[in-house]
Amino acid sequence: MILLREIQERDLEALESFSQIPGFINLPNDRDLLLEKIQKSQRSFSDPKQAVEHGKYIFVAEEVGTQRILGTSMIAGQHGTVESPHFYFEVGSEERYSGMINTGFIHGTLKLKYDTDGPSEIGGLVLDPESRNSEAKIGRQISFVRFLFLGMNRGRFRKKVLAELLPPLNKKGQSPLWEAIGRRFTNMDYGEADQLSQKSKDFILSLFPSGKIYTTFLAAEARNSIGKVGKETEPVVHMLNKIGFKYRGHVDPFDGGPHLIAQVDEILPVAKIRSLRLDTSSPADHLRPRDVGLICGLDQEVNEFRSAAVQASIHEDRIQVFDPNIESLCVSLGLDSGSQVAFMPYY
Repeated sequence: MILLREIQERDLEALESFSQIPGFINLPNDRDLLLEKIQKSQRSFSDPKQAVEHGKYIFVAEEVGTQRILGTSMIAGQHGTVESPHFYFEVGSEERYSGMINTGFIHGTLKLKYDTDGPSEIGGLVLDPESRNSEAKIGRQISFVRFLFLGMNRGRFRKKVLAELLPPLNKKGQSPLWEAIGRRFTNMDYGEADQLSQKSKDFILSLFPSGKIYTTFLAAEARNSIGKVGKETEPVVHMLNKIGFKYRGHVDPFDGGPHLIAQVDEILPVAKIRSLRLDTSSPADHLRPRDVGLICGLDQEVNEFRSAAVQASIHEDRIQVFDPNIESLCVSLGLDSGSQVAFMPYY
């Protein structure tokens, strides 16, 4: 069984090992910074009345039998404040035409912009390499648990949600757009700049060009990476598009990865969350599970969050779970027969 829960300090070593996975930049390879992130997440879970912009919620997928951490994900209450703006490039175009020579061109453009009253953000999705393509679909579980928590705690989040995705990288593992623009204006490596931006973003506004950047002058590799994702990220884009996220012409100013946006009410799994009564009796032999999704109790402590993926059948206001280890599931989630639960289907 995979338990989806809030992160705890005992998960530090697992988070540290995830930060060392090649190709992932979601987690800083710095033990002190990781511990700081965990402690901030713990404060966020325990204080439902804190200001939205202070909320940072980190989840882990734990294999119950071994207590091994197999994945992690995050959702932030707000990405973009006065103290730490949300920076992005607005992708546009500019048409030029000369009647004298009867020639015209359409030039791609990038314009640096920022938001101090930004949306909520999902991110930080990292999966243990050995758990990829598992039958339990752990990646889907740890990804969707963020939407379940969001749907159950609307007041902790904004009405829009942002997902920043990684672009295709070159053979050296570098971002072509960063090499073409970011490095030239900051004289820093991508990783160095990304780490610095976690502490302060002042250098972005100070050093990046404030006017239009014509992508015509960029190398083809950099130009073609704008708003695109690598092959390993394509399934994520497909999933996000399917549940309501759309590309709005905004990209990351560091690497050109696309920003997908959705209104909370338009996110399909969030809209389909139901409050039901748990029936732990054995389902009749002729019944088959018709619903697959995440379940969690509605009477959890404010500083605890427990969820798990289940196959179930829903009958009016009652849900029956198809699991031979239903007793173990109930113990892990703190549930009894008759408990009120939230159920969110997969898409």
